[in-house]
Amino acid sequence: MSLTRRETLGALVAGSAALFVATPGARAAEPDAAPAARRFEPGRHAVAPLPFDPTKLSGLSERLLVSHHDNNYAGAVKNLNAVETQLAATSKDTPGFQVAALRDRELAFANSMVLHELYFANLGGDGKPGGAVQQALADTFGGFARFEELMRATAASLAGGSGWAILALDLGGGGLRIQGSANHTQSFATATPLLVLDMYEHAYQMDYGAAASRYIDAFFANLRWDEVDRRYARAVRAARALQG
Repeated sequence: MSLTRRETLGALVAGSAALFVATPGARAAEPDAAPAARRFEPGRHAVAPLPFDPTKLSGLSERLLVSHHDNNYAGAVKNLNAVETQLAATSKDTPGFQVAALRDRELAFANSMVLHELYFANLGGDGKPGGAVQQALADTFGGFARFEELMRATAASLAGGSGWAILALDLGGGGLRIQGSANHTQSFATATPLLVLDMYEHAYQMDYGAAASRYIDAFFANLRWDEVDRRYARAVRAARALQG
């Protein structure tokens, strides 16, 4: 799976920001230089494997994790491929309502794919915070404990329904934000996700029923803070590049 998939569009900017940083023995790129565009190939997305051993997570069963991955996430990839293939076949004669409906589904399935990949990738750890992002969270929210309280409250507010609780960095302003998305298409336009918590019922019902708070506890206990910190470092570089 390509890095752009796992890091989303915001991290794609972070990767391109490296073009503006001088490296030993190399000339820095011109300010208006841009990475070469890659040809878009609709309907070619592949399902990424789980990045951890699903038998090793505490409080999240193998049955739940494999079902989540193989059905919900893989289903989003399959549906995105189908929608992109249909969009590729549209023309100036395609009725507008059909194009609009396809574009709406494209956005929902694409975000579902990306957010699921980020969600799985920030699991498999020991839940112990660390790195520069820990201090940044403490500075932003008035203490790390306060950040976790707000993040948990946002996640709990989505319990019994559907959505995502997301910690993101605003690439435009450079600040950290907590977002609650009621579906796959609500997000701050210039934010790149750093920590992603799936609050759709399929992420916890099999293990916890309606006890979403216990699932949130298990999520934090298995959080990979080194992955969150890596995303934070990339996003900060991108934000600095965008701000000049």
